[in-house]
Amino acid sequence: MGRRNRNVNKFAQRKRDKREQEKNPQTKPAEDTRKHYEDIVRENASFEEYYKAQCICPEQEWPQFMSALKENLPTAFRITGSKCEANALMKIVKSEYFSDILNMKLKVEGHEEEEIKPINLPWYPGGLAWQLRVSRTDIRRSEALYKLHNFLVAETAAGGVSRQEAVSMIPPVVLQVEPHHKVLDMCAAPGSKTAQLIEFLHSDEEKMPTGFVIANDVDNSRCYMLVHQAKRLNSPCILITNHDSAVMPALTITDPENPECTKPLKYDRVLCDVPCSGDATLRKNPDIWLKWSTGNGNNLHGIQYRVLRRGCELLEIGGRVVYSTCSFNPVENEAVVHRLLQEAGDSVHLVDASESLPGLKFKKGMTYWRPASKDMVFYEKYEDVPEKWQTVVRPQMFPPSPENAEKYHLDRCIRILPHHQDTGGFFVAVLEKKAPLPWEKDGKDQENAESTPSKPEPPKKRRRMGGYREDPFVFFSGENEDVFPCIKEYYELKEDFDPTCLLTRCHIGKKKNIYLVSPIVKDVVQRNDKNIKIINTGVKTFVRCDNKNMTCPFRLSQESLQSICRFIGAKRRLRILKEDLILVLQNDNPSNPPEIKQFSEHTQSLVKDFATGSCVLEYKDEELDLILVGWRGVHSLRAYTATPDTVHYLRLLGADYSKYDINKFKKASDVPDETTDVTENSQASEMDTSNGDSKEIEEQ
Repeated sequence: MGRRNRNVNKFAQRKRDKREQEKNPQTKPAEDTRKHYEDIVRENASFEEYYKAQCICPEQEWPQFMSALKENLPTAFRITGSKCEANALMKIVKSEYFSDILNMKLKVEGHEEEEIKPINLPWYPGGLAWQLRVSRTDIRRSEALYKLHNFLVAETAAGGVSRQEAVSMIPPVVLQVEPHHKVLDMCAAPGSKTAQLIEFLHSDEEKMPTGFVIANDVDNSRCYMLVHQAKRLNSPCILITNHDSAVMPALTITDPENPECTKPLKYDRVLCDVPCSGDATLRKNPDIWLKWSTGNGNNLHGIQYRVLRRGCELLEIGGRVVYSTCSFNPVENEAVVHRLLQEAGDSVHLVDASESLPGLKFKKGMTYWRPASKDMVFYEKYEDVPEKWQTVVRPQMFPPSPENAEKYHLDRCIRILPHHQDTGGFFVAVLEKKAPLPWEKDGKDQENAESTPSKPEPPKKRRRMGGYREDPFVFFSGENEDVFPCIKEYYELKEDFDPTCLLTRCHIGKKKNIYLVSPIVKDVVQRNDKNIKIINTGVKTFVRCDNKNMTCPFRLSQESLQSICRFIGAKRRLRILKEDLILVLQNDNPSNPPEIKQFSEHTQSLVKDFATGSCVLEYKDEELDLILVGWRGVHSLRAYTATPDTVHYLRLLGADYSKYDINKFKKASDVPDETTDVTENSQASEMDTSNGDSKEIEEQ
């Protein structure tokens, strides 16, 4: 009998079932017992009884608290990307979208007309995050907001915008990541917070970060959601791993003070956004009203503690760990933090992070709560718990005694309630490691061993993880790698470019895609690929392109252009005018690119003696600094951009992109003919059919 794969993607399975039903109408579809969100009665007596007893909210605020929980969640998003692009996009958002909706009122189902008021989140760095008093569903269903909806969809695909619940943005902000930090995101999927960590890591745009982000998740299928997020961010400084974070293995890196030796990898920043009951997301996930019980939080306390404890063990002394949940439950929140502080003694302490969140309304952490059994009986102390509930209500779940409560400073935790600023709920605690943990001092943790000589170790017996078997990560050996000399010559790569940071995903056969990682990521992969399952790393840099008019069989990829552009010589770069860049972007049909004679005299003179093949198209003015992958054909010039990127750049340049801005509420007969090729153009993402490179859009 075959082994059953537990990691079944439920969404993919539903799609397969639907396709099967279409092929065989006689087949009886699987019964779907899920309730539509609009049909869910947003009430749960046990929920109200439990949280009233816990006093998570002042009694006089309880009606507002419950009322907010029953409303749909407002839309929130943040502007991302390089500073110049983010600033330009911010101006466009304010002038073209917010100005249109400032005084607009929208009738939301079940309510009177309400104003759609754009609110800038004061605590988010750079003022780049916004919230709208309307849900994602309302935006999607309202014709009056179709342009805003199109903007959010297109810019999310292009990486110019990230749509994320407002309070979910807080943990990466208080983690305070800098470009040199080694960062571990222990429970990373689906990846919105990981994206923020990478953005902060790349805050200095002049150079590649010397730090990195390891994004880990125990669920193999959810790891591929992380891969999707990472592809939008185009960073060579991220590793995606698949492991149980509660027993995350100790990794090693080269000791910079003694390159012949290795040393344990300790992280400067660790994010523990742990699995939780999720009852603070009721506004986004109303189905939780149907299944909420006290047992949910009690059952998760143990794994939450183990993840936090392991995060502290892997943390460098002086480093910072953020513990967060989207739960109201003190058993999942303060109880976990208190348990860690109790066992860690003076080696770890809570930090007051409120100063880094100006303008955020929140409630201080609780110092008193009462665990409850499944029959909704509350207990003051463990000795009162009946024997039948002693495996459910554990002694570690109880609060500190009144005389000891002050020394733990649990009031430094941050609890966000939905009625404070019309958000979801959230819990955040920031901890710093001041000294080795007590069990590390006792020598029980071998990770603190001194640097050891670098030598091959016998393979360890690995815990079997589910999912696919990953392709290997094969790094270039150096300058003499078979394909590198022609790449270096063709693109005039500078001498300080390190070819050993390039990799492929196969040992034998033609190299199709070549990826780039930072030096520190290369070191982590090479030292630890036998100790942990690495799902993905590297950003696509060179793509095989067997074209008779190109002396080098590899073209550039847009994904890594920001990372590699500074190494590319002048002979493969074209500084073109704004009008020419717009011409290239608007004529994005790969089978009919704009001819050279259509360009300005300036650009015509540049490309006159410019060799055919892949190149960098550059544009710069006082506000924008754009680089795109181009292709100099025999008689033409085009850009290798996916449709969302094309729309993004046209938007930034103030050019016409109306053929993409389709009003889906109009009948097909009302839409101009030129819009019918939009879907086809989106399929031409990173693809040139004339070059026999049509498989380029496949996933790694």
